[in-house]
Amino acid sequence: MATEAAFVTLAIDVALIVVAGLCLLCGYRVVVGPTVPDRVVALDAIATNVVAIAVLFALKTGRGLFVTVSLVLAIIAFLSTVTVAKYVTEGDIITRRDEP
Repeated sequence: MATEAAFVTLAIDVALIVVAGLCLLCGYRVVVGPTVPDRVVALDAIATNVVAIAVLFALKTGRGLFVTVSLVLAIIAFLSTVTVAKYVTEGDIITRRDEP
């Protein structure tokens, strides 16, 4: 039983390191990125990785609050990605449609 707990702890620690490294690589793509859509996708990947880090930290510490935080972060990341994608494609976030 103790061996299984040690293995799970080690797996979570390794996963935290890998996800943090992925965040750094995505940060490089955000800075260098050749196009704006590449940067948007990299920012979305960073947001997803931050959600993963929050869930892994919740597993490591046993605190459910971090799962709630990760859900809120996922919702905010989704809304911001949709907003930026609309801005990139249409050039405006809120468009007013005149009635005919």
